[in-house]
Amino acid sequence: MTHWHITSWVVALILVFVSYGLYGSGKAKGAKITHMILRLFYIIIILTGAELFVRFANWNGEYAGKMLLGIITIGLMEMLVIRKKKGKSTGGLWIGFIIVLILTVLLGLHLPIGFRIF
Repeated sequence: MTHWHITSWVVALILVFVSYGLYGSGKAKGAKITHMILRLFYIIIILTGAELFVRFANWNGEYAGKMLLGIITIGLMEMLVIRKKKGKSTGGLWIGFIIVLILTVLLGLHLPIGFRIF
C-alpha cells in the first residue's frame, strides 16, 4: 500500500504542474481535464493514506501529524491551481506549498513504514 500512496502523490504533483501550466497558457479545456484527474488522485492519496494510518499508526502522534500535513499539502495544491485558473497571485502559496511539501515528505521518510534514506 505504501507504493500506491507514493505513486499517487508523485502523479498528483506532476498533474499540479501540468494543470497550472495549462491554465497559465490559456488552454482551459486541457487544464480542466487534468484538474479533474488531479482531484481523482487527491481521493486516492487520502484513501491510501488513511489505510496506512489505520493499519500501521497505532494512533501515534507522528502519524497524525503526517496525515494533517498531507491534507494541508493537498489543500495548497488545489488552491494553487484554482488561483491560477482565476488569474490571481500565487507567489505566497508557492512558498507555503513547498515548505509544507518538504515537511510532509521528510516526516513520511522518518516514520517507521517510510523508506530508510536517513
